[in-house]
Amino acid sequence: MTTVLLGIHILVSLSLIGIVLIQGGKGAELGSAFGGGSSQTLFGGRGAATFLGKMTTVVAIVFMITSLLLAVISVKGGSVTSSSVMDQEAATGTETTAPTTQDAAEKAGVKPKQSEVPTDKRAK
Repeated sequence: MTTVLLGIHILVSLSLIGIVLIQGGKGAELGSAFGGGSSQTLFGGRGAATFLGKMTTVVAIVFMITSLLLAVISVKGGSVTSSSVMDQEAATGTETTAPTTQDAAEKAGVKPKQSEVPTDKRAK
């Protein structure tokens, strides 16, 4: 069910992108809507909506519905991960620390110079 819905969602999103890109710009008509042109109607001389405008509305509604359905399905079905790394860390009680330069040098088999050895008493 989720795979089919995801496929529909992808197709709808691509078609929405295509429909919006096909439509012409409305910059010239916007000025006439505010009294700059000869038309006294709010939507200009072409009418309230063209075919592409109606198609955009329908595809956008389908896009929103599939988005909401995918969100509901993902919440009810659980996430991909059942818990976060922080929850696992708290449950085990172990704490990891980053290796120091001296640890990395010893692991690589390189003996550090005396000037590079830390003098901190906590270091190994």
